[in-house]
Amino acid sequence: MNQTVEAIRQFVQDNFLFGQEITFSDEESFLEQGLIDSTGVLELIAFLGERFSIAVTDEELVPENLDSISNLVRFVESKLGSSLGLPVVDGMTDPLRGYAADEAAPS
Repeated sequence: MNQTVEAIRQFVQDNFLFGQEITFSDEESFLEQGLIDSTGVLELIAFLGERFSIAVTDEELVPENLDSISNLVRFVESKLGSSLGLPVVDGMTDPLRGYAADEAAPS
């Protein structure tokens, strides 16, 4: 599990499940599962700003970006990659190496 996934999952666990060990997949919708409500989305956005130093615009407040662990990871990594000018491959950027973590180094 990468650090972004771990950080987001831990935030959801601590702030919305209050430490309960509820199992949910990275693809499950927060809203459909009742894990996060509209106020929770605001808390989530504040967390993204604090933890990853990214801003979420009004246009980005859509389920495709914020409604699951997987969606959040893709969104955060694409925001981080675009802010650093790094390539984003399948939503995955390695900011230290400048290419996708699961791809071979460029020659």
